[in-house]
Amino acid sequence: MRVTWSGTTGATGMELSFRLDPEDEITGKASDDYPVKLATNSCSIGGTPADAHPDLFALAAWTIVAPWTRKQITFDRAISPGLAQALHDGWGIEAGPVGAEPRPAGSTLAISYSGGADSVAAATMYAEAPFVHFRRVAHPRIPNRWTHYRSDVLAELAAQTGRELAMVTSDLEFTLAEPRPGYPEHHAVAAGALLLADRLNLGALGFGYELGSRWLGGDRYLGHFTPDNRMWAAHGAWGRLFAAVGVHIVLPVGGVSEAVTMRLALESGLKDQVRWCLRGTDGPCRVCGKCLYKELIQAAVERRPLDTPLTAKSKPAQKWLERPPYGGQEMVEYGLARIPDIEHTLFAKALDYFDATEESTSWLDHCYPPAIDEIPPRWRDQANAFITANVGYMTPDEIRRVETWGL
Repeated sequence: MRVTWSGTTGATGMELSFRLDPEDEITGKASDDYPVKLATNSCSIGGTPADAHPDLFALAAWTIVAPWTRKQITFDRAISPGLAQALHDGWGIEAGPVGAEPRPAGSTLAISYSGGADSVAAATMYAEAPFVHFRRVAHPRIPNRWTHYRSDVLAELAAQTGRELAMVTSDLEFTLAEPRPGYPEHHAVAAGALLLADRLNLGALGFGYELGSRWLGGDRYLGHFTPDNRMWAAHGAWGRLFAAVGVHIVLPVGGVSEAVTMRLALESGLKDQVRWCLRGTDGPCRVCGKCLYKELIQAAVERRPLDTPLTAKSKPAQKWLERPPYGGQEMVEYGLARIPDIEHTLFAKALDYFDATEESTSWLDHCYPPAIDEIPPRWRDQANAFITANVGYMTPDEIRRVETWGL
């Protein structure tokens, strides 16, 4: 793989182009083993400078081209030995040319802000952290097959938060032909933040990934305890790679469930800007699969009946009529145990597969301690104080529930 960045100092964006080597393939797999097919070999990232450290350019490119790179990658500027070593250790990739000095870590933690409940909860923990928001824009050569995705609405809501905000625009999601426009790697959402890292003095970037994504396998992973999660563990391949460029991955809410992040978001000063739906304009669309899943969680947190226009015949409901395992299964159990009259809803069939009670799911109301331990020391005390005051830590028995999940 050969990558080239173009742009000039003072410009408001950068262009990335890449060329596959003979051994590279247009169909590859992301770090979570999800298959992705390449559509085009260029993209742009707006709102970013042209004078970032070369390691930042290299990592931003790697978040985009990693699924299709097999043996080696050649950047258009020299990188540090530490970054080259991290790429080799994590992926077996030979990277070069090598010759740059390492980028020193900054002192600021920013939030990669999506506006969803998990992201808002992370932002609430670090109330002074600036936001970097990624906004999808059209690609000049690739038709938009996902016109219902309202990135403009999400960007407007981010601007209403009153927080220091850097808006990054990019068409990088259109590098995917299959399964649909999206991030080649989950970490590509950070490509713009990486190019802004010097300007923002970043030493860490906070993501809204929670307990299910970090420790319980997540939606695309094997459904069991994942202490060595390749994507989000501080000691995993991506964690080491980000650390090599002086921007640590931080998961402020990595130890709590989506029930907790929902509660924290709806109790926060940003509650009016919370939006997990990618389709709605004046509010959530209420008829997509994500709205249904989040309604299950919100109803459970608020101890009220399910409020959805969807029925068991609707397409988003079909997976809940099948046998488990489910993505987010811990939250399904949590909802089944708390929502009044759940047996009269489209989740009724799921009751046949679980014997969930409030007691059996109470561990999901507390924080898994190792998640706070893996936050770098500079930002750990603030996270610990917030969790102690607003959530509380798991007991030894509850910790065992996490560490035996799916095993």
